[in-house]
Amino acid sequence: MVDDERERGRERWDDGLIARRAADKAADRPVEEAAAETPDEDFSPPALGGSYGGPLRTRLDALHELVGLSRTRVESEALAEAGRVLDEAAARQRLSSRHTVIALAGATGSGKSTLFNALAGVPVSETGLRRPTTSAPIALSWSEGAAGLLDRLAVPSRLRRRPLAGGAADTELQGLVLVDLPDHDSAVTAHRDQVDRVLGLVDAVIWVVDPEKYADAALHERYLRPLAGHAEVTFVVLNQIDRLGTEAADLVLDDLRRLLDEDGVALGEHGEPGATVLALSALTGEGVPELRELVARFVQERTAPERRLAADVDSAAARLRQAYVADGRPGLDERARDAFTDRLAVAVGAQAAGEAAERVWRRGAIRACGTPWLRLYRWYERMRAHGSTDPHLAAPVEDELTARQRVEQAVRIVADDASRGLPAPWAQAVREAAARGADGLPEALDELTVSLGDPAARPPRPAWWPAAVLAQAAMTLLQIFGALWLVAQIVGVVQPGLLPPVLVMLGGIIGGPLVEWACESAVKGPARRYGQEAERRLREAAAACGRARVLDPVAAELMRYREVREQYATVVGSRPSATAARVVGGRRAGTSRLGATRAGARGR
Repeated sequence: MVDDERERGRERWDDGLIARRAADKAADRPVEEAAAETPDEDFSPPALGGSYGGPLRTRLDALHELVGLSRTRVESEALAEAGRVLDEAAARQRLSSRHTVIALAGATGSGKSTLFNALAGVPVSETGLRRPTTSAPIALSWSEGAAGLLDRLAVPSRLRRRPLAGGAADTELQGLVLVDLPDHDSAVTAHRDQVDRVLGLVDAVIWVVDPEKYADAALHERYLRPLAGHAEVTFVVLNQIDRLGTEAADLVLDDLRRLLDEDGVALGEHGEPGATVLALSALTGEGVPELRELVARFVQERTAPERRLAADVDSAAARLRQAYVADGRPGLDERARDAFTDRLAVAVGAQAAGEAAERVWRRGAIRACGTPWLRLYRWYERMRAHGSTDPHLAAPVEDELTARQRVEQAVRIVADDASRGLPAPWAQAVREAAARGADGLPEALDELTVSLGDPAARPPRPAWWPAAVLAQAAMTLLQIFGALWLVAQIVGVVQPGLLPPVLVMLGGIIGGPLVEWACESAVKGPARRYGQEAERRLREAAAACGRARVLDPVAAELMRYREVREQYATVVGSRPSATAARVVGGRRAGTSRLGATRAGARGR
């Protein structure tokens, strides 16, 4: 049934990215303990976060949503820590909430096994000069119902112990599960691996240091510094102070606090949350009752799992920061959108098409309303220019950038504008979305241009053009009639009279250009509007095509980023402050200062 519960938890949280699961149940677990914890057949685990506080549940839900939204954008390696936190949250929530698991960790010869036995009140963990003395985790549970937690830690049943009855002191420790770990600096690699595995699963840890190795770089660089955010569930105990004088113990304890401060470990003094630092001697018993009292209060609060999990969420959020936090306010503003539309309009030649349509309209007006002699002269000029080899009259050189290159350049620029300031994964997603839209965009724009037709092919004719054509024909006829009349007078066919035919000819000669000029002036406005309308239609069609293929996918990626950014902000949300009952190294009303019995642990 325990395996069934784990499978149900896996189906609830697994989104394809969560890489690690809780340790398998130990093979030698007693049958009686397994039977005692076997749930009813119709039991189903509560939803994740159901037993956690409101803020933590909200942050876990946001982290789960964040992983789901990011699995196709952010590399799985970056999401691995978030997946591990969700896995451990699910595994821990399904187990006993009445127990607090505290690991006792330390270096070789630090005396952690001696302290373990002192807290137990009976020799449980082997001590001696042989190193390493502790080769496997040993668990000490003050109450029943912790078998599932120990299965999760993979502590064999033969190494699970119960303390001797100790009266009221043991009553205060009800719910405590204390685990003695192998040495973190052991020469045996398997021992170090066990330490790293268990430290990732326990609710709190007591680091035991001695006057000789308290400044060991391996301890600070490998454990204390990376776990600085877990200060609220961390205890640092300076053991073996019986080897020091009072003044020397004070100096060592102060130097230990200084090193922890350099590691970034917040020290809980004067009532604020943080790590507990105290001095004791597990061999003589000095300071051990104070540690028991502190641990008892810590266990009775029953908030250690939530604090540990909240610190894990903080750590996962810190590692994901570069994948979600942008510089400035990324996105596409109206200026960038308009610039993209302008570049596409240039690529499809919207302005050139409008100007060509305007020229064709005006040319049609001139052809329809112009004098025949001027049209004949222009035809002659075109023919001469067509057969000429003059370099000044050669065809213009093609633009440096082709239409396809202009489209690609427009897409590249808008993608750079949209991704500027975004975290690397989302900037890459925006650029890929734009690149996918750019694939086939030049061909789509070409088809669009063809479907709209050439506005210069058949421009419409104004209603007044026939009247203008008739007027120009009348002027031409007047010129011809005057010329024939004059010729007839010269040959003597008609009675001589120079003035009338000359006036008729002058009327036709002057009237023809006047009609042409009037038509050309009248056509300027409509021709300009026709060209602008042709340009507008082509520009809008290109803009719609670019918006559907490039801008909308880019906007969708930016919207997705804003969604995950909001979820990330929820994940990073403010941590709940520690309860006032949590006393960490400072003075609390009605309570003596911890660690002051021997080392004179001064507040910083």
